[in-house]
Amino acid sequence: MLPSESGFYAPEHEDFRAVVRQFVGREVSPHLDEWDERHIIDRGTWLAAGKQGLLGLCVPAELGGGGTADYRFRCVLCEELALAGAASLNSSFALQDDIAIPYFLRLGTSEQQRRWVPRMCAGELIGAIAMTEPSAGSDLQRIQTTARPDGDDWILNGAKTFITNGIHSDLVIVVARTGAEEASGPPSFGLFVMDRGMPGFERGRQLRKVGLHAQDTAELFFTDVRVPAANILGDPGRGFVYLMENLPLERLSIAVFSQGAAQAALNWTVDYVKERRAFGKPLAALQHTQFAIAEMATEIDVTRSFVRESVTALNDGTLTAVDAAKAKWWSTEMHKRVVDRCVQLFGGYGYMMEYPIARAYLDARIQTIYGGATEIMKVLIARDVLGKF
Repeated sequence: MLPSESGFYAPEHEDFRAVVRQFVGREVSPHLDEWDERHIIDRGTWLAAGKQGLLGLCVPAELGGGGTADYRFRCVLCEELALAGAASLNSSFALQDDIAIPYFLRLGTSEQQRRWVPRMCAGELIGAIAMTEPSAGSDLQRIQTTARPDGDDWILNGAKTFITNGIHSDLVIVVARTGAEEASGPPSFGLFVMDRGMPGFERGRQLRKVGLHAQDTAELFFTDVRVPAANILGDPGRGFVYLMENLPLERLSIAVFSQGAAQAALNWTVDYVKERRAFGKPLAALQHTQFAIAEMATEIDVTRSFVRESVTALNDGTLTAVDAAKAKWWSTEMHKRVVDRCVQLFGGYGYMMEYPIARAYLDARIQTIYGGATEIMKVLIARDVLGKF
């Protein structure tokens, strides 16, 4: 169960929660072990989510979406997936709703939106964004993938790695260098939409990760891929600006899930220490256990307050990149710390994969890395406080 919502959610959000909870119980929880073993989520789950109205919540109704700009509905979905231990599915859905679709809504022409967005909301098309390269992670200015004009088309060459939804994706927004780096500003980048099956677009191996085993992550390769002008998002020279504008939402999305996943870990641990006995009494009767639970509950509640304040700012259009960075680094580090302490309280059973806390332990580690590592978040915050040196 979640703690008191203190007015953050309205009745319509709780009605939506009931729908999500039924979906999770029917379409998600029974399949978690199977997905982990197969290292892939069944595409039927995407179609079921689309049919249930769980994808494209921010998309206007005329394009097949939920028609709401209220990010609290996305928070409900994140929380319910966290409570079920479905981090892999949450990561895949978040890529679709909080990263890919917003690019199409903000930058796409009406023709592009009609062509792609309704099918993304239905779960028929799965999106991805390809930024990271073997030598370019958080430092996007090191991207080497290139796109050069050729008549009305562009010819794209390069390679990407660590791409979420890399195997399932039908649409991949590829970040490519479109001009030489200027001394006075960021390099020139464009955002190019790759359709599945484009000649020269190939997927490499599916990467095996420490956690998020069910979420498909892959390498992508581009060899003289001809991209038509109809597949370019926005101005092909302003891609860096577009990326910077969308990162706060991506980072807040990660923070929301981390806070919910930490709560889930604490819930499982509270239940366990009440039942597990040691030295003739429940673990919950030991002062060490009580202090650990008290500390974690406090950290989660404090984090929830700031994350929800940030969600409110997002809804109001006032969320800053710095506050998103604060929410991201704090929530994810708290998440990692709480899950580790919960495993310790479970003892040996916490190391057994049949317990959800073990999967949560593996899945939590990436949270402080993707979407911008903790160290990068601190640099952004420090620059805001101290100015640039």
